[in-house]
Amino acid sequence: MSVESLTLTLVILTFAIYLYIGWRSKVKDTSNFFVAGKDIPAAANGAAIAADWMSAASFISMAGLISFLGYDGTIYLMGWTGGYVLLALLLAPYLRKFGRYTVPDFIGDRYYSNGARAVAAVATLFISLTYVAGQMRGVGIVFSRYLQVDIVVGVLIGMAIVAFFAVLGGMKGITWTQVVQYSILIVAFLIPAIAISFKLTGNPVPQLALTFSDIARELSILQVELGLKEYVAPFTDMSGLNVFAVTLALMIGTAGLPHVIIRFYTVKNVRAARWSAGWALLFIALLYTTAPAIGVFAKYNLINSFNDQSIEQVREEAWVTKWEETGLLTLEDKNGDGVLAFSSDAAANEVTIDPDIIVLSTPEVAELAPIVIALVAAGGLAAALSTASGLLLAMSSAVSHDIYYRIYRPNASEEQRLKIGRIMIFLAVIVAGYFGVNPPGFVGEVVAFAFGLAAASLFPAILLGIFDRRMNREGAIWGISIGLAFTVIMILLMRSPQVFGTETPVIESFFGINAQGIGVVGALLNFIISFIVSRRTAAPPEEIQQMVEDIRVPKVMDKTG
Repeated sequence: MSVESLTLTLVILTFAIYLYIGWRSKVKDTSNFFVAGKDIPAAANGAAIAADWMSAASFISMAGLISFLGYDGTIYLMGWTGGYVLLALLLAPYLRKFGRYTVPDFIGDRYYSNGARAVAAVATLFISLTYVAGQMRGVGIVFSRYLQVDIVVGVLIGMAIVAFFAVLGGMKGITWTQVVQYSILIVAFLIPAIAISFKLTGNPVPQLALTFSDIARELSILQVELGLKEYVAPFTDMSGLNVFAVTLALMIGTAGLPHVIIRFYTVKNVRAARWSAGWALLFIALLYTTAPAIGVFAKYNLINSFNDQSIEQVREEAWVTKWEETGLLTLEDKNGDGVLAFSSDAAANEVTIDPDIIVLSTPEVAELAPIVIALVAAGGLAAALSTASGLLLAMSSAVSHDIYYRIYRPNASEEQRLKIGRIMIFLAVIVAGYFGVNPPGFVGEVVAFAFGLAAASLFPAILLGIFDRRMNREGAIWGISIGLAFTVIMILLMRSPQVFGTETPVIESFFGINAQGIGVVGALLNFIISFIVSRRTAAPPEEIQQMVEDIRVPKVMDKTG
């Protein structure tokens, strides 16, 4: 059976499982729709958190970024992992103890203001829309390569599947689907990693192979010989300032992601929330400690597969031709000698590889069995769809629960709230599909923008809402608004060629900080504005200040949640 046939079979099988779970988990009340009835076991919630958090950016793009950026690419590893630890230890248990449905729900009640709730809901929409764009591009890449269908068709198929189980089952359906998706994606990620590790080093454990072999040093020497940058040298693609800014933006942005935070509301109590965080950390570590090894091994393997090889001979490999057809791999015999060569000079470089294909192409480059190639494709789709479903529910909740029910129509019935929630998922699917077809960058980059928006808007309001009893609604509203507006404007100006079609960016950077790291400046503005405004306006009511103390330093252990 061909790779395409195997992939199609495996994708249909996994999609059938997702649809079945969605049908079996169909819900009829808002508690199950928004927070899965708050009865998800801790281990299952940990797997769902891992799947929700490890998006297409983690599965498809992160190893590619490390592969091409070398030392500087570890910012994604450090930022996303560090951010999860920050969220799990510093924020999640307290948010669960507060016991609301969504992040805007927490901000609205903590800051005793529907204005704060509305601003937080708008921030949630901005973050989720940006994030989902990266996921849909990942779906399109997998479909276009392995099923040989147009990216538009691939995105439409993916969104139809997500819409089905999200609309029927809400958070309950999404949770159990994500548990299955985590199982698929982690197996799909580890098998090729183990295979290529054993092939190149003789050690089947990728982490140990990378640590105790000389392959990273050999790759570094090879790149220097080809005129490329030294692989393990720091600050070759980014300045030290940007490495710091992007890492910090990813870190605090992770701690402000509404679709991840909402998962801690789906367990019974605070104790279960802490256990969920522990399980999720274990599940996430399996992939995140493997990604650097794949990045190094794949880059080493790709250079040896292409460099100094006849272009005609290389194109005899079926996978090369198929990746060329997607436009994500380009081979050009620029000097007419019939032999391919890498170069740091773009005018002379004859091999251009999109970082997003590193993980997906690794099984083919390493000549693994077709079933492994098909499994990786199914894993990539599982990673993208699991996060997309969580984002769709976060957007739906922001509008149907926080704006429609909590602000516009407090007397709405359960049936009306469910109806609006499902309609919003459909609308969010349409918007997500548009961004999937017209993404403003590659997967990892687009997702980094979403983290920047979360860092600049929700993270300061959540942190101060838990640890600063003097923080009031005026400070929160102004802080979120200015932090979000500043970051959105800066990203648009720096990415104007992709967004507005300008020939060059309106501005290259903000005092040396690029678009991926600008969220740090937005967050700093948010903190400063929030602090100044809160200290110059009336203090929160006494009951709110006492509630903050009860959340942060509970006098009686909460056993019921």
